[in-house]
Amino acid sequence: MHCVIVGFGLGEVAEKTIYEYADIRGEPHAVKAVNINPYLVDAPDVVLENRRVPICPVPGIGIGNKPIDGGNYLFTTEARDAFLLREPQAAAYFRRCLGADEFINGYERWCLWLGDCPPGELRRMPEAMKRVEAVRRFRLASKSAPTQKLADTPTRFHVENMPDSAYLLIPEVSSERRDYIPIGFLQPDTLGSNLVKIVSHATLYHFGVLTSAMHMAWVRALCGRLKSDYRYSAGIVYNNFPWPLCSSCNAKGTGAPGDKTQQTIETAAQAVLDARAAFPRATLADLYDPLSMPPLLLKAHQKLDAAVDRAYGKTGFKNDAERGAFLFQCYQALTSLLPAAQPKRGRKKSVAL
Repeated sequence: MHCVIVGFGLGEVAEKTIYEYADIRGEPHAVKAVNINPYLVDAPDVVLENRRVPICPVPGIGIGNKPIDGGNYLFTTEARDAFLLREPQAAAYFRRCLGADEFINGYERWCLWLGDCPPGELRRMPEAMKRVEAVRRFRLASKSAPTQKLADTPTRFHVENMPDSAYLLIPEVSSERRDYIPIGFLQPDTLGSNLVKIVSHATLYHFGVLTSAMHMAWVRALCGRLKSDYRYSAGIVYNNFPWPLCSSCNAKGTGAPGDKTQQTIETAAQAVLDARAAFPRATLADLYDPLSMPPLLLKAHQKLDAAVDRAYGKTGFKNDAERGAFLFQCYQALTSLLPAAQPKRGRKKSVAL
């Protein structure tokens, strides 16, 4: 169980206090605040919108692939190998498919992707045809009309997000014990499932900022939770994040490709990837456990954190609370320049007289 106690008052309170925990199992320490906003951060009163696009000029983010297949297209390595003994010509249509758990813990799962399979070739694979028919029946049996409609195209997925070049994968759910959410680049021959977020056309710069302490402070303040684990979101966390080279509260850089600040972040980001690669037998779960994180990787992350902090034109942050407060100020400055969001119009209700 998680409990948050908030004190409300009609009048202005002279002394405002936030109680923070360095260790959730330990004792809190009191921090005096100028203003406590709806996210319990000492920052301006702002309410973040669930945005469809980022507030900064960065690549868009989306969910991974969602088959709605009743499990008929998903295979363990052992199940895939057994299937190929019966249907060897299907080998070309298997793609590695990773969700958050597989990506972090380093085990494999496979997907039979037949969406691009020519019909004549598909009909010559009886075992694959059985899977297609099973998916069609599964969808038809659904109580959801849109899912029933998907039965018309049983070789296709409900959501298809298959970048044609390297992309960034962000686990949707990750342990709160980690200082950083493990994210990384994948090649297009690997599919991301609907349990991850995908950022196509991401660069080392984007990877560096997203895996920094600054972004993690934003995540901890805003993300949803599964138990107490981080639940990363597109509309609230990613699309509202004030990136350093687009923030109006930052006097540095323009974000152009040759910008020295951006290059510094890219160099530090590559050092993080190189530090990971130094431990080829370790999973991301091994590398990012606070008790087993290699000093080489920790040092690389600390240098990246410093580079990202400097990109915002400010250093010397003591903790996540200070970073979070600073980011809310950046967000307020950025969104004050954006057009006001139009409220959604609800349907008019008829009234019987």
